[in-house]
Amino acid sequence: MSTMPALFLSHGAPPLVDNPVWVAQLKQLATGLPKPKAILMASAHWESTPLMLGATETVPLVYDFGGFAQHYYEVRYRAPGAPELADRVEKLMPDSQPVARTDRGLDHGAYVPLTVMYPDADIPVLQMSLPTLEPDDLLDLGRRLRPLREEGVLIVGSGFTTHGLPFLRDFREDAPAPGWSREFDAWASEALARGAVDELAGFRDRAPGMPYAHPTIEHFAPMFLTLGASEDPSRSPDQAIDGYWMGLSKRSFQVV
Repeated sequence: MSTMPALFLSHGAPPLVDNPVWVAQLKQLATGLPKPKAILMASAHWESTPLMLGATETVPLVYDFGGFAQHYYEVRYRAPGAPELADRVEKLMPDSQPVARTDRGLDHGAYVPLTVMYPDADIPVLQMSLPTLEPDDLLDLGRRLRPLREEGVLIVGSGFTTHGLPFLRDFREDAPAPGWSREFDAWASEALARGAVDELAGFRDRAPGMPYAHPTIEHFAPMFLTLGASEDPSRSPDQAIDGYWMGLSKRSFQVV
């Protein structure tokens, strides 16, 4: 069984599937990975305390968006559930971290990239909630989940490297990135390259472009789950995808 990398994905809105550049990037990323035994997703779009584990028998989709064309609400992704993975996640948690279960399905932060990366929907998928947005706590959670990688599980934190939606003025997919998005992205790329986890964790106070790049922080937070799942969070990750979509940074990376 191959030890799986862990990923941070800038997941995109439903129209991601219509963007040929991004689709090609995600497909290339998936092709370069061993085939996962199962996938554990943590998306910016599910915050819940205590830690929640989603549907495990069948995996429905949650269309947690509005204002898009009807066909985006007709997408299906009939991946198998992952009850064994849910059991393993629960066993890896300390007594101080209660775990609950729900029949909630995959939200768009989880299923949209999966429809591109693993279109056959033949890999069991489990979504877990973000029980906190604090970087240090998410790093610790990622460390606890790290053994799953040796069991062939692909751990994915799904967010967006910049997500200042209220401050966008040009909504074309190829719109020039605003200054705050470019500045924050350059800072994050450089800090990742140096393995400067403490600097990244202090992004609210230390990063240029704030608070415009992240007026709320849930889309940057999943990065710390991924970094925590790394064998060495201070090791420079492979920044496999960069560039912008609608002016937002789609920087994504994998760690080993």
